[in-house]
Amino acid sequence: MRNDETLIQEAEEAITAYLDEQLQRGAIDTGLFEKARQNVIRNLRSWLEDLHIDVLSPHLKQGIRQAIEDQKWPILTEVFVDEITFGTAGIRGKAAMTDDELQRLNEEGLDAVILKGPNTLNNVVLLLKSAGVARYAANHGLLSIVIGYDSRVQGRAFAQLITRLFLANGLKVYLFDEACPYPEMTFAIPYLHADMGILISASHNDRRYNGYKLSAGTGSQFEPAVRSVIYNDYIRKMTTADIKMMDLSEAGADPDFPQNPRKPHNKLVFLGGKERLDNTEYYDRPLIDIHQPHLNHIKKFIIDPDMLKKWADKVQVGYCAFHGAGRKAVPRLLADFGFRHVRIIREHGLNDLNGLFPAFQDNPEQQPDPGDKAAAEIAVNAYKAEYGEHSFSKQDILIGTDPDADRTALVIKVPKEQQAIFKNKTYRLLDADDAWTLLLWYRLNRQAETNGGVLPDADRSFIVLSHITTDALVRLAMKYDVGVIKTWVGFGMIANAVQKIWAGNDLDDSIHRDMIYQMIGMRGRPRRFNIGCLEQSNGFSILGGPPPSPTALGEGGHVRDKDGIFASILLAEVAAYAKSQGLTLFHLLDEHIYLDPDIGYFVTYYESTPQWGEFKGLEGLTTKIDILRRCVKLSKQVQSGQSLTLAGTPVLESEIFSVGKYAEAHRWADFPDEGIRFYFDEDRWSYLTVRPSGTSQCLRYHIQLKAQNLTRDNIIQKKVDTNRLAQRMISDIRSMVEIEG
Repeated sequence: MRNDETLIQEAEEAITAYLDEQLQRGAIDTGLFEKARQNVIRNLRSWLEDLHIDVLSPHLKQGIRQAIEDQKWPILTEVFVDEITFGTAGIRGKAAMTDDELQRLNEEGLDAVILKGPNTLNNVVLLLKSAGVARYAANHGLLSIVIGYDSRVQGRAFAQLITRLFLANGLKVYLFDEACPYPEMTFAIPYLHADMGILISASHNDRRYNGYKLSAGTGSQFEPAVRSVIYNDYIRKMTTADIKMMDLSEAGADPDFPQNPRKPHNKLVFLGGKERLDNTEYYDRPLIDIHQPHLNHIKKFIIDPDMLKKWADKVQVGYCAFHGAGRKAVPRLLADFGFRHVRIIREHGLNDLNGLFPAFQDNPEQQPDPGDKAAAEIAVNAYKAEYGEHSFSKQDILIGTDPDADRTALVIKVPKEQQAIFKNKTYRLLDADDAWTLLLWYRLNRQAETNGGVLPDADRSFIVLSHITTDALVRLAMKYDVGVIKTWVGFGMIANAVQKIWAGNDLDDSIHRDMIYQMIGMRGRPRRFNIGCLEQSNGFSILGGPPPSPTALGEGGHVRDKDGIFASILLAEVAAYAKSQGLTLFHLLDEHIYLDPDIGYFVTYYESTPQWGEFKGLEGLTTKIDILRRCVKLSKQVQSGQSLTLAGTPVLESEIFSVGKYAEAHRWADFPDEGIRFYFDEDRWSYLTVRPSGTSQCLRYHIQLKAQNLTRDNIIQKKVDTNRLAQRMISDIRSMVEIEG
C-alpha cells in the first residue's frame, strides 16, 4: 500500500473533483460544498498523521487507507466532512457505514478494520467526547458516574472502554453488569447520589448506529446551556493526547466490599441484580442490586393496587423486546405485578440480545422502533410463528420496547365491527398519541372517582408534551382543570420545562422561546406538580413535584427522562381495568375519549421521507434542505395572503419554528429545526407540520385533524373519512415539495 502522503494527495484530487461535479449538477448545496472543501482533507490528514491514534486503535488507519485505495469518495466525504456533535440527548452517529462493516465490527471488536472518522461513532471519537466530559466533571466537582449499555453492537466493549477513561480521570464508576434499560440507569443516578450517567445507545435508530446518552445528576438530560458548555468549552478542545486510560483490574480490590460497597476507595462498583452473573468478570469489585429498588419505586405509581391484584392474572399479555435491553426487565416487573399470562417472543428478545437486530434482517435501515407500524407487524408475525394464531387471538395487549427500553408501544384488539377501518386486521398498533391520552384519562378519571368527581389537587397539577403530540391531551387536561405546557421536541426539553416550573419561574409564551412553545392554564395558578410528561415518539414519565434536593427525583415523581418499562406497567394496569369492566382498550378510547365532546376524535398521523433510513451523504442532505426551503416558501406565501389548499382544504395560517438547534450543521441561520406548520381551522386544532428529525437525516410530515360532529352513529365513517383526508393532505404537500431532479 502506498504511503500516507501519496494517499492523501490522491484523495484530495479525487474528492475535490467529486465535489465540483456534484456542485455543477446541482446535487449539493453551496454551503455544504464549502464546508466539505474546508474540512474533508484537513480532517483526513489529521487522523492519518495522529500518532496517538496508533496507540488507542492500532488498526484504525488501515481502514482509512483501504477506503482510499477502493476510491470510496462519497463515503470518505461523509465520514470526514464534520465531527459528531452533541444533540438533544448526547451523541449519535453511524458506527459502521455499511452492513458488511457492521458485521466486521461485531465479529472483530472495537479495533476492526473498517472506515472510521470524526463523523462516525467509533472508539476514538467516543474517547475524545468522554475525555471532554471527564474534564468538565473535574472542573465542576463531579466525582461519580453511572455507565450502562444496551444491545447495540459492541455496547459492552464501548462501556468498558469509557469506564477505563473515567477511572483514570479519578471518577468513581458504577458499571452495569449487563445490558440495561436507559430508564434504569436514569433511576440509578439519583438513587446512588451519582453526579452523572452515560448509556451506550442509539435508542431506536437502525442497527448501523451507536452513541451515548449523557445524563445529569438528576437523571435528566443536561440543560441546553450546560450541554453547550460541556461541548464547546471541553469536548471541542480535546485531543487524542488528552486521553488517559486505566485497566479495569487496576481499580484495585477491597476485602471489605461486601459490607460497604459505597466506601470512597471503591472506585469501581457494579450494578445489576442480587446475584452475580455467570461468565461476567467483576474484578473482585462490589455488586449493588439496583433492580429491586427500581421495582419498588415503580410500585408507588399504581392507581388501583386492589383492582390490579384481582385482575392482572386475567389479562393476556405478549411482549417483544426487539432484541433490546427490556428483555428481562419488562417480564420481571409484569410478573411482580401479578401478570401471570405473559408470553415473550423469544426469537426477538429473551434468547437473543443482538445489536444486529435480525428481526429486521430484510431491511437493515428499518428502525427497531416499537411505535413503527412495520416493526409492530414483525412482532405480531413473530408471536404467531412461536405461539400460533389462536393464541394471538386471545391476547389483550402486545407490548413492545426499543433497544434501550425508553420507548414503549401497544398492539391492541380491534372489535369486529371496526376491522374494515384497519384493512380487516384484528389488531392495530396503538399510536403514542392515543396511548398517552388513554393512560392519562385512566389516571385522572380514577382519582376523580374517589373524590366526588373532582380531581384532587387539580389546581397544583400540570402536564408537559412536545408540540407535535396530540391536542387530545390538551383538551383532556382542560376538562380536569389541569395546566398544560407545550415544548419543542425532545424529552430533555420536556424535563427542563418541568424544572423551570419547580424553580417558580413565571413562564409565559413570550419568553424562554428556546424551550417553551405554548402554555395553557398555567398563569396565576400554583401549579408545581407534574402528573405526566408525554411525547409523540412513544416517551412517557411522571416527574412529580419540586425535589427535596437538587439532584433527587421529584417529590412523588419518577425518573426525569422517558421510561418504556414504567409506561408498559402503567398501560398494563389500564388493560386490567378494561378487563374488569368487560371492555377492551379500543372500547375505552371510543367511549371515553373520542365520543366525549370535551375531548373528541383527533387523527394524528405521520409519514417519513425517506421511508427507511435517511438521506445519504451531502447529496441527501442537500435534498432535505431543498424540501425544507420549499416548505418555507409555501409558508411565507400563506403569510403574505396567497391561497394554498391541501386535499381541497384551505390553509388559513402558517408558522415557521426556528430555535437554532441545528442551524450550524446546515449552514442555514434560520433553519426550521422545529418545522413548518400549516393550520386548517381558526381554533388551531387541525394542522400539518413538516419537521426535520433531530437524530438522523430524514424528514417527517406530521398531521393532526380533529373530526367534527362525531356521534355514536357516525363514528366509524368519521374515522374512515378523517384518516383518508389526513393521508391525502400529506400526499398533496409531498407532491409540492418533493420535486425530482
